[in-house]
Amino acid sequence: MAEPLDLAPSADARAVLPMRNQDGEIRPEFVAEITRRIKSGDAAFLREIVAELHEADLGDLIAALEAEDRVRLVELAGADFDFSALNEVDDAVREEILEELEPETLAEGVRELESDDAVELLEALDEDDQEEILERLPPSEREEIERGLEYPEGSAGRRMQTEVITVPPHWTVGQVIDYMRETPDLPHRFYEIYVVDPNQRWRGAIPLDLLLRSGRPVPLTDLLEEDRRRVSVEDDQEEVARMFGKYNLVAAPVVDAQDRLVGVITIDDVVDVIEEEADEEIKALGGVTSREELSDNVLTIARGRFNWLLVNLATAFLASSVLGLFEGQLEEMVALAVLAPIVASQGGNAATQTMTVAVRALATRELGPSNALRVIIREILVGFVNGVGFAIITGIAAVIWFKIPGLGVVIGLAIICNLVAGALGGILIPMVLEKMRADPAVASGTFVTTVTDVVGFFSFLGIATLWFGLK
Repeated sequence: MAEPLDLAPSADARAVLPMRNQDGEIRPEFVAEITRRIKSGDAAFLREIVAELHEADLGDLIAALEAEDRVRLVELAGADFDFSALNEVDDAVREEILEELEPETLAEGVRELESDDAVELLEALDEDDQEEILERLPPSEREEIERGLEYPEGSAGRRMQTEVITVPPHWTVGQVIDYMRETPDLPHRFYEIYVVDPNQRWRGAIPLDLLLRSGRPVPLTDLLEEDRRRVSVEDDQEEVARMFGKYNLVAAPVVDAQDRLVGVITIDDVVDVIEEEADEEIKALGGVTSREELSDNVLTIARGRFNWLLVNLATAFLASSVLGLFEGQLEEMVALAVLAPIVASQGGNAATQTMTVAVRALATRELGPSNALRVIIREILVGFVNGVGFAIITGIAAVIWFKIPGLGVVIGLAIICNLVAGALGGILIPMVLEKMRADPAVASGTFVTTVTDVVGFFSFLGIATLWFGLK
């Protein structure tokens, strides 16, 4: 009898592993040892370590290495390097590595990937580089990847994998099970069997659990889910992610305009989409471009942030011009200059809270024409209630501070006005931008802040002028 293969890591590798500490962080000594082995060209050790790591961990290791060591690691690891790990790193790091690797090395790595991972990897390259790599692939694999790259960016066609299990409708459960046992090149992971006609047109789906609980003689037509939710290749990936969340899906078949089955989207793809969209929304709310990565250099980051900072500067001048209208009043009562920023700041904070909720609701399609009026009224009432509460607190503090009784009433009324204005701006501005087909996450913050600054300064100084009879 043949001896079983010893797949356990060697003593040399065990001395370095594990990669992470108890807090889930990469151990510095692990990175240091990998760096040392790269410098010394210890290919055998590196291949063993790379083979032990999950693609996500391998991606984190690549990101932790110095730039000059990343490409060398890929080259030394050879066929043991999982190229799907490059989809786990920042765009800037991935592009840097892909540009340095030889086309033959890339082509060999791409051949081992599932179609969706291959498309994701190659879409970072320009067309000439893509073509150079695709020319080195077998015709069938090349055709699948080229078809994926032809679909619009951000569409289901770009996200799907083309490796699916399809069977004819006249088969039985036993025939399907035998087919899966005898076919060597099945997808790595799958959750459903898809039934198609001779022209590859969709007929239905059969979940694996239902298939395995059924007897061998049972015809597939008895198990078929013909109304199974499916996705069009042109559907936006965000809509697909929402469908997965709403209907608790783990996989969804993808069909073309003729209802032919062309691929499948699985839950791991959708999780990536959700993470990417959340990342974009968070960055956009701060006026940061979605392309900015931690690995970018100083000039790239500064250039990406400059435009919105310039817009903020222009709106800040607009808010400051309101103060110029009350120059005389500010000179007559210094307390107004001290307290004015408090009014504007409270309104800005309240507006940001409302805006954050509104942008998220618009992104998830929870806010629309059917409930817009109710939500707007609710936010106005929330702004008013909080305004009254903070008017009392701030008014008392202002009187204690400056010993001017009327000042408490003035700042209290101004805070109520500005919190209501902030609530209105925080929800109306994102909705208007959405109607204008602009991204509310990107543009809302600047305009909302301007509204609360202008209204805050104007209401506070205007009310003070009337109350105290200032000139």
